[in-house]
Amino acid sequence: MKSFKLSVTLPVGVSELYKAWLNSKQHTAFTGGEANCSAKLNGEFTAWDGYISGKNLELVPDEKIVQEWRAADFAEGDKSSLLQLRFESAGKGKTKLTLLHSQLPDDLVDSYKKGWGDHYFIPMKSYYSKKK
Repeated sequence: MKSFKLSVTLPVGVSELYKAWLNSKQHTAFTGGEANCSAKLNGEFTAWDGYISGKNLELVPDEKIVQEWRAADFAEGDKSSLLQLRFESAGKGKTKLTLLHSQLPDDLVDSYKKGWGDHYFIPMKSYYSKKK
């Protein structure tokens, strides 16, 4: 099992981004893939049209989200991975989002590292830039 860490600075406030991650309508809007989210501890979620599923393990408002996370291409015997998101102010109206994705099957690490950029960070930058 392997892990990686990525960070991105987005043109959106910390509280707005934290809430959007846990909101079905907003998560769908900033990724372009349908999401069904929960803002509750142990609440289950799906994202990217059901490709991703999991549950909320820890929620610290405006600071941290920890989720059990798995995707449709995990092998049946693979355990779920762990996704930790940290939200930090990066100046006026900006947030530094740091993502630690751990407990991933070795063969998926490189594609998931690229996937977070392509399917989350790039669309989120575009979405929040247009909202300004």
